[in-house]
Amino acid sequence: MPIADARADDDAVAPSRVTIADVAARAGVSKGLVSFALNGRAGVSTETRDRILACADELGWTPSLRARSLSIDRSFALGLVIGRSPDVIAADPFFHAFIAGVESEFSTAGQVLVLAAVTPGRQEAVTYRGLASDRRVDGVILSDLRAGDERPALVAELGLAAVTLGRPDTDTPFPAVTIDDGAGIRTAVEHLVELGHRRIAHVAGPATMLHGHRRAEAFRAAMADAGLDGASVIETDFSANAGAEATRRLLDVSTGRRPTAIVYSNDHMALAGLAVAGRAGIPVPADLSITGFDNTELAEYVFPSLTSVATDAAAWGAVAARTLLASIAGEEPDDVELDPPRLVVRESTAVSPN
Repeated sequence: MPIADARADDDAVAPSRVTIADVAARAGVSKGLVSFALNGRAGVSTETRDRILACADELGWTPSLRARSLSIDRSFALGLVIGRSPDVIAADPFFHAFIAGVESEFSTAGQVLVLAAVTPGRQEAVTYRGLASDRRVDGVILSDLRAGDERPALVAELGLAAVTLGRPDTDTPFPAVTIDDGAGIRTAVEHLVELGHRRIAHVAGPATMLHGHRRAEAFRAAMADAGLDGASVIETDFSANAGAEATRRLLDVSTGRRPTAIVYSNDHMALAGLAVAGRAGIPVPADLSITGFDNTELAEYVFPSLTSVATDAAAWGAVAARTLLASIAGEEPDDVELDPPRLVVRESTAVSPN
């Protein structure tokens, strides 16, 4: 349950006006001992601590966030700054699931999530400095790592705790929560090769983002391992609009023989590509196979249903949140490697037409 310091005393109240004094009276101990028990401090026997916690639970006591913040110099707020346009964040189901996972941990720990969408660069740095000023947040989750990313060093300089999504390509003092997304792309390519496809293209994310770069490199390596040309890669900003435009370019026969399969770097772009192919009169999967990445909820319900690399965005968010909370609590958590992604085969892939 959320905790409060003894100095918060009667300011730490729930809507029912239950106070630390009420808990102390019910348990037959002092207010100070109640505070020690609720904060998990030493000096309280296991039997007494259990009795105090049970009494607090019976009375429905919850702490005042304001009192907690003032008493122990904590904001009880944690930040997630995403360097993408608000439109992309709003439309991409990955972010919804990831944030839901983060919130599932923060809310039960009495933490508030501060979310900001910014333009990478100077505006981003200003945002982090603003969050650190006056302790508006106690820590941050660093997402969409970039080559030579300066944010870990900035956040360390600002004295904030942090966890990175993926391992940076520079040394940082922060724990990382990672997944081998390159393995997911390789699995998709291998599946298509087994179906007889030889002309396979990749609609990638930004090369400046480490995970976008890793997925593109994994695609090229998997194609090379199969003895195929992996040069057909189009870089995008991960948006549906960019995915649709990349698909139009790939399906334009005036530029050469079109691919028989396209591996997309997220489901958002794959679904846009599915629509573009349909409007162009190219049946999926009879003439074109399509794979996505993230296995978002819509992948199962579109027609044809989308073959996609499955990652658990909500679990990723929950693990990142727990790791960050452990760091703030003074622990030194290790890096966490999530389960490898797996390919969920559905109706959008089939034997190559030629």
